Amino acid sequence: MLLGFAMMGFSVLMFFLLGITILKPFMLSTQREESNCTTIRTHIMDDWLDCVFTCGVDCRGQGKYPCLQVFVNLTHSGQKALLHYNEEAAQINSECFYTPKCHRDGNDLLNSARDIKEFFDHKNGTPFLCFYSPDSQSEDVVLTKKYDQMVIFHCLFWPSLTLVGGVLIIGMVRLTQHLSLLCEKIQPCSQR
Repeated sequence: MLLGFAMMGFSVLMFFLLGITILKPFMLSTQREESNCTTIRTHIMDDWLDCVFTCGVDCRGQGKYPCLQVFVNLTHSGQKALLHYNEEAAQINSECFYTPKCHRDGNDLLNSARDIKEFFDHKNGTPFLCFYSPDSQSEDVVLTKKYDQMVIFHCLFWPSLTLVGGVLIIGMVRLTQHLSLLCEKIQPCSQR
């Protein structure tokens, strides 16, 4: 019985935690459809953006990071759009492909931006999978979706399975107890 109640409690806790961390952001996020994109142009802006970094308890500082812009052509509409790495990157900075972790070494940040730029420059003309928002007036395009339907399925399937398993265990224990009581009632009569 304790195992069944523990499984039921654990499943309710999983529903709560996964609902807050995954299901709620998924429900609030923009629904996106698949499309193919081709790179039109990549550009590292001359003006670097400000950021704050921490490197320990007593270490804080101001830094700057390069803004990489990747312009793509959506094949479904033929429209030019700015590509973002994911929805979170689009919300943090709508002008840049992504926002790197801020730290002191500006050369390291510039080299990583150049590496990504080079990657997209080599894809020039080659279609790749991207996701767009059909409801949005401006074509907001992301390279990767944070959550897909399989993640949502697993967030609901495993807690539900644990809940059903806990209910079955409790039901089987109660059934066994009921059958043993019936057996005790029947046995004294048969012995007479």
